This record gives sequence, structure tokens and C-alpha cells, in this order.
Amino acid sequence: MAEIDYSEHGKRNRGALGTRLVATVAYMVAAACLLPMVAVVLAAVTGGTETVSHLFETVLPGYALTTVILVVLVAIGTFSIGVGAAWLVTMTRFPGVRFLEIALVLPLAFPAYVLAYAYTFILDHPGIVQTTLRDVTGWGPRDYWFPEIRSTEGAAVMLILVLYPYVYLLARAAFLQQSATAFLAARALGKSPWLAFWHVSLPMARPAIAGGVLLAIMETIADFGTVAYFGVQTFATGIYTSWFSIGDRAGAAQLALCLLGFALVMAVAERTQRGKAKYYQAGKSHASLPSAQLKGWQSAAAITLCAIPVVLGFLLPVFILIQMGLTSEQNLLSRRYIGFIQNSLTLAGVAAVVTVCAAICVGFFQRLRPGRGSSTTGYLARLGYAVPGGVIAVGLMVPFARFDNALDSWMRQTFDVSTGLLVTGSIWLLVAAYMVRFLAAALSAYEGGQSTVHANMDAASRSLGQSPLGTLRRVHLPILTPSLLTALLIVFVDVMKELPATLIMRPFNFDTLAVQAYRLASDERLEGAAVPSLVILAVGLLPVILICRQVGRR
Repeated sequence: MAEIDYSEHGKRNRGALGTRLVATVAYMVAAACLLPMVAVVLAAVTGGTETVSHLFETVLPGYALTTVILVVLVAIGTFSIGVGAAWLVTMTRFPGVRFLEIALVLPLAFPAYVLAYAYTFILDHPGIVQTTLRDVTGWGPRDYWFPEIRSTEGAAVMLILVLYPYVYLLARAAFLQQSATAFLAARALGKSPWLAFWHVSLPMARPAIAGGVLLAIMETIADFGTVAYFGVQTFATGIYTSWFSIGDRAGAAQLALCLLGFALVMAVAERTQRGKAKYYQAGKSHASLPSAQLKGWQSAAAITLCAIPVVLGFLLPVFILIQMGLTSEQNLLSRRYIGFIQNSLTLAGVAAVVTVCAAICVGFFQRLRPGRGSSTTGYLARLGYAVPGGVIAVGLMVPFARFDNALDSWMRQTFDVSTGLLVTGSIWLLVAAYMVRFLAAALSAYEGGQSTVHANMDAASRSLGQSPLGTLRRVHLPILTPSLLTALLIVFVDVMKELPATLIMRPFNFDTLAVQAYRLASDERLEGAAVPSLVILAVGLLPVILICRQVGRR
């Protein structure tokens, strides 16, 4: 029997082996995140110029214009609602402010496409609103004008209502962290509260607000379900149409490359503004901003302005979906729906565990070996969040479909055995797409907890003979359990809501709740689509409740 090496040399060997293992896994994760982008670029470049020329002459200008219009509208809307609501609940006091400061986060639980189903049900031509209007006035279908919900503006409203909480949360945190010194100085110099906010508080919160708006923009260009249901032609819908309806893989890759370029420009802009725009408090002590007590019409106006996003973005859609679900013929307890739920939970659970494990490896590698290599690994791991799910799906399907076809051809010729779709026909490639897409969220949660682990703990653990992996297992992970659970929950819910990657990459006869809701809505069976949508919403409330509890504690 071999003797166990307890010498210092043996400890160093075990430590070096653990470090190499963590580094290898971290580099593999970074390579997996980079692969879809490289594959999209190669597929687009080798696709031939005739496809690019055809796209430029036909759909590309329209896709670009619609996407830009949607981005501008969502940016303005989320900024106005998020910043305005954050300032009101932070700087003023009025009846119900404690409830509203939490309730304003609730629309974050809604996928935008679920909100679209609910509002189409009541605002479309056969909906209850227009039907009641015709019954009351006696008008015919051509006798009046009503805003069209299935439009670019309608899609923008749906996205604004579910994405403004990004801006609200970051803006409110920035306002709470500001000291009152500069604000009170502006007031002492004769500035009104509005001018002091505009010239002092708002510029100091600009980095956080810009980060929230850019997050909303990234989600907008990645959205597929809402724009596809409303018939709005963007890059996201163009990728899906080229891939499935036309069967033009090169065209889909070239559209994905355009969207990838736009997303990366936004990601670089976010990193640039976050890196350069830094504001520090001038005083040594922190004084909280003063709160103004509102009365009369001012109080009523504040309540109304803060309640409208909550009502339109959460309460009314929930009520509509429940009414739709009760009148539908969908049985949530049927074997078919139980299969949808099992598929969704399986994908979400496996993807959450894989993604969090990958985040642990990347985050611990950055702590273990700080330097250019680990920093590059961390940046590549975050790159997927800036890339829409449809782009990641195309980037993974193209190389692995070629691999499957080549392997199947070789096996047929050599052994007369067909391997079929060995990789692209399984859920593992879809899980890889989810990991690439949501690794940034898990990594942020992990690093937030890791920052609380002092370096002295690592030194004490190593002095007691622990290897790097032993330090991770016995010191870091027990301390980081809350952060890891948060990361698991966030990724789990994001996977439940993800639509474009699931539509493109799911195995045959492996449908999820999101796919079922989209399919029923596409067939104009909105009452049926409400049932899976309510399940997705119920799951989506979990991280929102967690966020609300944290906000309430603060």
C-alpha cells in the first residue's frame, strides 16, 4: 500500500494540482462562452455575399430601424419611470410609500411576452375594452380610432413595464447612498428641490442609472417573445425566421452577427461608463438625504405616479391572466402539462447547478490567481449576458450540427451505425446555451458574497494545511451559501422564462411551459396561454420576493 505523503512537498503538490484543476475548468468555461460568438462570425463570413446583399436590399434596414426605435423608446420609458419612482419613494413621504417602494419591484417577475398576452386579450379588437366601447357608443369597427397594441409602440410599452425595475432598483440604491451635504448646499444657494435634484443628485447617480438603462436595453434587443407575437420585425425575429421558416442558416448567422455587434457595443458602453464615471462624497461623515412630507394634491399625485406602474405592470395583468385561465380548457394537472412542468423544472434545475458551478470555478480562479489571465477569463464569462439567446443558439447549433453530421457519416461508413443527433438532439447543448447566457448573473452573485471573505481567512486555511480546493470547500462555500442560493434561484427563474434559445435548440417533443405559452398565443388561444404563463409568473416571483426582502431590510 502506498504511503500518504504528509510532507510540505506533498502539500505543495496537492495545492498545485488543485490550482491547475480550477484554472483548467475556468479556461474551459471561458472557451464555452466564447465559442458561440466565434461560430457566428465564421458562419456569417463563410455564408456567401449573396445572402448579405439580399438582406441589405430587403429586410436588414427595416430590422435595424425597428430595433433602434424600440431601444430608444424603452430607454426613455425605463429612465423616466425608474428614476422618477426611485426619487419619490426615497425623498418624500406620503401614505402608502412603504408598500409602494416594495411593490414597484414586482413587475420584474413578468416575462414581457406574458404581459403582451394579457394586454392583447383585453385591448385587441375583439377584447373587452373595444367591445364595450362599441356597445356603448354604437360605433362600427371603422367608426373610431383605437391605439394598436400589436405595434412597435405596444411592444415598447410591454418591455418598459417589466424592465423599469432595473433602473428603479439601481437608482434608489444610488440615492440612498448619497450624502445630503451637496444637496443641502444647493438648497442653501437658492436652488429649488427640483433644480437641486436635477443638477446635484441626478448627476451623482448617473453611473448607476446608466447601468440600469443599459441592462434594460440589453434585455430589449434580446427579446423575442413579445416582438414575435406582436409581429414587430427586429433582428431577434429575423434570426428565428431565417433559421426555421426560410431554412437559411447563413442568413440567420449574418443577422446574428449584426445583433451581436450591437450587443457588444452596448456592453462596452456599459463597462466604459461604469469604469470612468465615479463620484465620491466630499465629507468624512454620511448624512442621509432629507425626506419631505407631501400633503394634499402633491401626496395624491405621488401616490398616483408610483401606483400606475404597479397596477399596469403587475396587478392588472395578474387579474387578467387569472380570468383567462379560469375560462380556458387547459388542465394544469393533465399528463401533458405535467410533462411541460417536468421539462421546465429539469432544464432550469440542471442549468442552474451547472451555471453556478461554473461561476464558482471562474470566481475562485480570479481570487486564487489574480492577473491578466484570470481577468480575461472573468470578462469572457460575462460576455454571454450581453448576447441574446437567439445568437447563442445559432452560434452553438452551427458547429455542433456539423460535428453531428460528420460523426454520423463516419460511423455509417465505418461501422454501418447511425449516431443521429448525438449532441444537438440532447438537452445538454441547450443547458450549455443557458450557462453561457446567464453565467454573468451567477458570477455577480458569487463575487458579491466572495468579497465578504477576508484574505486572512485564506491565509489561515493554507497555514493549517488546506489545499486551494480544501479552502474552497471548507471555508468559502459555507460562508457563501446565501449568495450561492441566490445565484441558483436567479438562474433557475431566468431559464424558466428564456424563450428564443429554447425554441431553437430544444430536442424534438421536449416542450417547456414557455414554449407551450408561445405556441398557444401564436394560435390566438390566449386563454390557454394564460395557464403556463401563470406558472412561469409564480416561479418568477421567488427572486422578486427575495429582492423585496433585502430592500425592506435596508
